[in-house]
Amino acid sequence: MRRTDPVSDPTADLKDPFVEFGLPGEPGTDEFWAAAEAGSPTSLPAGNGGWTTLFLWRGSEASIDFESWSEPVPLRRWGDTDCWYAEVRMPERLRVTYRFLAGDAAYADPFNPVGAGGDRSIAATPDAPAQPHWPVLGAAAVLPLPRARLRWTSERLGGRRTVRVHPAGGGGPVVLLLDGDDWLYLHPAMTAFDSAVAGGELPPVTLVLLPAKDREAEFACRPELWEAIRDELLPLVADSGTPVDPDRLVVAGQSLGGLSAMYAALEFPDLVSRVACQSGSFWWTPDAMDRADPMGGPVGGAVATRLRERPDLSGLRVAFDVGEHETPMLPHCDLVESLAEQAGATVRVARSASGHDRAGWRHALLRDVAWALA
Repeated sequence: MRRTDPVSDPTADLKDPFVEFGLPGEPGTDEFWAAAEAGSPTSLPAGNGGWTTLFLWRGSEASIDFESWSEPVPLRRWGDTDCWYAEVRMPERLRVTYRFLAGDAAYADPFNPVGAGGDRSIAATPDAPAQPHWPVLGAAAVLPLPRARLRWTSERLGGRRTVRVHPAGGGGPVVLLLDGDDWLYLHPAMTAFDSAVAGGELPPVTLVLLPAKDREAEFACRPELWEAIRDELLPLVADSGTPVDPDRLVVAGQSLGGLSAMYAALEFPDLVSRVACQSGSFWWTPDAMDRADPMGGPVGGAVATRLRERPDLSGLRVAFDVGEHETPMLPHCDLVESLAEQAGATVRVARSASGHDRAGWRHALLRDVAWALA
């Protein structure tokens, strides 16, 4: 993803930048840090729209690394204390993953209770939509894992990988989650799907969480992955006691995974007819990665070229979502969404309050799987 320029607020009040955020006491004192532990970062309305968000770090020099949304933002030190801070201008409606970079290491925000793996945290502006089924788990939390696992040794793809299987609500139609390890170890998809099923927002489903070994190779518009899924993985899942109904199979993918899911719907329609696609990498062409700007090629990339051939997509149900702050992605996604509908697919289109970021895709994942199965 192309990133914006650094967003540290140049108008920050250097005389007293903390009081308006509700932090009492002298910065660096025990009173100050005790207040910071009550919850950070903190956002206040900015004068011309959007938000000013205060990030705090205790220790040595560091910077904030935002996922896809901005270039790293350096922190400033308060006097000779151990308090480092940045007031960051954020747009309306943003949920973003970030981490602190200090020396050669990356750290989650010790003052933020919302983690995403061991070295990342999630910040959300006050107007970002809620994600009710995703539990608040700190960076040190150990996420629960499905009990069932399959050892898949693929002749077509080579190598072995562990595929986890979870029957949410007792199990039902298979939902194939691409980049499954991210949904296991960074974001607790198992818990979120259980909650959505229990709340009546999803029917019972069986999650099959497929890890990627080489995303760029496997998720490019090539048939090998989907031949292996059709001929090797899904029979293995069925043999383990999980029924697989191709007519009810949902494939959910993000970024290159979303590209791969849409490719499968085009080239393997007997296998993939229900798709939940978040921020699909529809800029992709065979030579895209050789360009200085991979997104600067033909709008809609290889998928748009295929869609212009007008394949019959009347049997396809596909939900598209992309972050509203993913400016370079929007033209590519807009075109693919339009061409898919023109080809006869039943299409749902939405925009999430995020950049190119799994933290923003979480709600869309649950919502769009539910819609795909409706």
